[in-house]
Amino acid sequence: MKGFFVTGTDTGIGKTCVSAGLALVLGQAGFNTAAIKSLAAGQDFADGRWVNEDVALLRQASNLDLSDAEVCPLQLRTACAPHIAARLEGVAISREAILAAIRQVGGRADVSIVEGVGGFRVPLVPGWDTADLAVDLQLPVVLVVGMRLGCINHALLTAEALRARGLHLAGWVANTMDPDMPYLADNLAALADTTHGLQAPCWGLVPRLSPPTPAAVAAHLVQPLVLASFYAS
Repeated sequence: MKGFFVTGTDTGIGKTCVSAGLALVLGQAGFNTAAIKSLAAGQDFADGRWVNEDVALLRQASNLDLSDAEVCPLQLRTACAPHIAARLEGVAISREAILAAIRQVGGRADVSIVEGVGGFRVPLVPGWDTADLAVDLQLPVVLVVGMRLGCINHALLTAEALRARGLHLAGWVANTMDPDMPYLADNLAALADTTHGLQAPCWGLVPRLSPPTPAAVAAHLVQPLVLASFYAS
């Protein structure tokens, strides 16, 4: 299974939109791509069925014909931390089942984009969190940095945590949360600093988009870096 594991500096900072954009970029380059969400919490009832909007977006960005269940093997209805949602709904989160499902779908693709949950370390079951999930998959990591006050600290701590687990930070994407963020260029320069920054290439600066479709996000990603890292992985 080849591809990338996408994590973020926090929840709600654009991991799904960036994951969808990456999948589209790679699909347009001729790869069979699968965009996968390891698990999701939060569904709405629409057109007679329960749907998760992130799962729908990733399914749209994949060029393999995947069902919702193949894109995301475990979907919970309550919008909260997944281990809490699972407890409320009486659902068991199975490490083995989630990993097997991801690998089964990923094995059908040339390259898979596997999105984590929330930030880098979100508890799933005792003794296993989303950082452990990334280690189990052993994919190079793409870090989505939500550009807002505090992002430098959050990004550097996340990079330190993933490297401490032996993971490779392939690249990072700056996602604009606050279009009026003061000193945006200075924050980007700090993250890109070759001595004290993230020590990985920036794959793009995504502006505030409405709507943030996969195509709109893909237009702001640095495509050659994505492909070069894929070949090296």
